[in-house]
Amino acid sequence: MSDRKRAWSRLCVTIGLPFFPPSAVLPVESAPSLCVVMNTATRNRVPNEGSLIKFSRCQFEGSLRFGVASVLVYATVAFGERWMYRHLGLLAAYGVWTLLFISLGGLALKPLVVQASAKRTFWLWFSLAFFAYAASWMASYFILRRAAGEWLGSLAGSAALGVVLAAVFGAWSSYPRIAVELFVAHSAGYFLGEWLHYSLRGKIGMLFWGACYGLGFGLGLARALYLAQTADAPQSAD
Repeated sequence: MSDRKRAWSRLCVTIGLPFFPPSAVLPVESAPSLCVVMNTATRNRVPNEGSLIKFSRCQFEGSLRFGVASVLVYATVAFGERWMYRHLGLLAAYGVWTLLFISLGGLALKPLVVQASAKRTFWLWFSLAFFAYAASWMASYFILRRAAGEWLGSLAGSAALGVVLAAVFGAWSSYPRIAVELFVAHSAGYFLGEWLHYSLRGKIGMLFWGACYGLGFGLGLARALYLAQTADAPQSAD
């Protein structure tokens, strides 16, 4: 068997599919990039790569989709913030933005969930996770205000969101890493975006803030979903 067919055979066996030679289906180079490879026959986690940080194509794609969703939400802030505060009030406006993030962000991230049970209940636990994040962030910010409140909000929000993911996927052993990666990615995107916002000012600054926040937080969420779905998986022999 050629190296090419052998590689294709290993991929098929890994994801629980019958082996078909590349010429009968598609070349290995065209095979879809999998964020989390699951054995569909046993529903068990399969060996991960064992590297400290490993990014995949679909994690970046998930981050990009979440970035687009974030820009759309921030656009409502840039162009409608005053109207929303005047007619809805502070808490209701934040509630609307949270719901927008859940709906648009959920659409961006749902393709990264491969476990059957988690996929079926995605909107339930993702809504809970994002509400936990948003509530923790807002409580921290409104208590301390300014930069201290933002940093505490980033930490508390990341920790709360990570708790929900760890509970949903039974990934408590990976919780510290999930929380840390969420906090680092979220903080990087949020504070870089905030700096651009105050540098550029106006509506364009707000849109740049949304882009940075979405790309950073989106990558953190994509990583968190990967870590949660591969927690406790045996290391690959490679």
